Amino acid sequence: MDAYLISICIIAGIYALLAIGLNIQYGETGLINFGHVAYFAIGAYASAILAGKGVPVPLAMVLAGLVAALGAIPIGLAALRLKEDYFAIVTLGFAEAVRIFVQQEDWLTNGVQGIASIPPLFDSSTAPGYQNHLFAAVIVSVVICAMVAVALLQRSTFGRILRAIRENEVAVTALGKRTASFKVKVLMFGSFLGGVAGAFYAHFISYISPEQFIALVTFYVWMSIILGGVGSMKGALIGSLALVILLEGSRFIGDFLPGVSDVQMAHLRLGIIGLVLVVFSLYRPQGIFGRLD
Repeated sequence: MDAYLISICIIAGIYALLAIGLNIQYGETGLINFGHVAYFAIGAYASAILAGKGVPVPLAMVLAGLVAALGAIPIGLAALRLKEDYFAIVTLGFAEAVRIFVQQEDWLTNGVQGIASIPPLFDSSTAPGYQNHLFAAVIVSVVICAMVAVALLQRSTFGRILRAIRENEVAVTALGKRTASFKVKVLMFGSFLGGVAGAFYAHFISYISPEQFIALVTFYVWMSIILGGVGSMKGALIGSLALVILLEGSRFIGDFLPGVSDVQMAHLRLGIIGLVLVVFSLYRPQGIFGRLD
């Protein structure tokens, strides 16, 4: 039971990093990113490949985040020419393009077979039996650092300009601010966090394949910020935890419904998750920590 709870904590931390990255893009700047999973995948594959070539795992994870951040530049440039709804479609297409790339490029990613035996963050000689506990401590520390960084950003001039862009980009442009550079920077920052989350995922699961990086992951992250409250970093954290508890807790419904097949149970779980989201949208649209305005 202890190992299961630690695993829940680690997965929640991974989703929290993804949610913080998406929240700074949408909650602060108003950029609708439906392709966040692309940077999750880039970070996972980059870290797995680098670690497999002998790069120390911590360094590989940081480099994976930087690769993901660089991958956000073309999408950031696209944001300069597109309105919100068209930008959302482009990001969704970009995520699918990344998934197809890792699926087809066998020479780099091992294609549909995926990458196995990814080096762990801590080897068996480090605190035998407590590797996952250390992993959880590291990811919680990284999440706290990310929240502090975002809090400082929100209180800075940069953060105020981001919120101004969200509210009225035309007015910000009229005041002489180059909104383009701010959009690219915030996309890179959020993508860096997504890449680091992907690196944590790869080294925790120890196996990755293209099927793990579908669009549903992005919408799970959207659910977490909607549940927690758009624009709230506390909301991103609590929403991620609530999402993981909901996803994992729904696995045990079958224990109380005898005769329901696994296929039916999968559909039932999705229905329950969707119902919770609908109820929140109706009765708590601002989320747990969001402001009603």
